[in-house]
Amino acid sequence: MNFKVLIVEDDPKLQEVLSDYFLSRNDIPVTASNGAQALELIEENDFDAVLLDIMMPGLDGFSVCSRLRKKSDVPIVFVTALSDEDDKLFGYELGADDYVTKPFSLSVLYAKIAALIKRSRGSILIGDRLEAGGLSAEISTRKVFAGTKELSLTPKEYELLLCLMRNKNLVMSREQLLVKCWGYDYEGESRAVDTHVRRLRDKLGEHADCIKTVIKAGYRLEDI
Repeated sequence: MNFKVLIVEDDPKLQEVLSDYFLSRNDIPVTASNGAQALELIEENDFDAVLLDIMMPGLDGFSVCSRLRKKSDVPIVFVTALSDEDDKLFGYELGADDYVTKPFSLSVLYAKIAALIKRSRGSILIGDRLEAGGLSAEISTRKVFAGTKELSLTPKEYELLLCLMRNKNLVMSREQLLVKCWGYDYEGESRAVDTHVRRLRDKLGEHADCIKTVIKAGYRLEDI
């Protein structure tokens, strides 16, 4: 199945290079030169992924990401010249799935996007309910079920599990989980993630094996 990807980039040469590369892979690239145009296209189309520059006239990439994340779980990858660690952490905090700095390899960028799209298709969002790994979460009520059993989770355990469910089959580093669950300015250590994962597994019971430890990399949620 071909990917339909929105490329939001104000540099016409780079926009053309990215578009041509996706066309060469038999995908469907759609381009936008600024944030306002991107939001209009998102309202009118369903995309498999969004490539998002940050420094654009008018509405910047951070603002587009924030608005998009409020209504969609579409994979978002920042493709930007901003390489400062604070910018990266802020991007993750807003809900971006990955952050690629210029210059970059087109083939590596494509591999990242393909993996994210595969992950996004692994978890199922049905109305208000997210399903992945034999678990289900009701977003509005913050209730989580392992099979038919409702689980009693702390706020951090809930956010951690929801993040893993939304990124099913994708390895999430401890840094990414800290950013997404604790906030980009959190100064805690990665062992906080390990502690919460251990407690979460205890509560999942027979479903605990859906959270896999990836040595020296992080954690991944998958079907068991």
